[in-house]
Amino acid sequence: MSDSQKFERLAAKHDQITEERFTAVRQWVEYMKEHPPEVWGPQQNAVVDSQLESAQQTGLSADHEQQVQDIAQQLADEE
Repeated sequence: MSDSQKFERLAAKHDQITEERFTAVRQWVEYMKEHPPEVWGPQQNAVVDSQLESAQQTGLSADHEQQVQDIAQQLADEE
């Protein structure tokens, strides 16, 4: 397999994964519209908490963690 074929396969896989993520986000939005925050809120918190725990276990630097917290705060302020 040539390098260009490998690149094309990788690009196609990337496009597929991106579309799958967008599909999952769209499904989540529909779920949120159909259910009250009391139902989906704890579910979303569990996902976010799990992602934060995983990130903490990677041993990232304090500077990187601060950048992530700053972005999270900016997003929260926009709401």
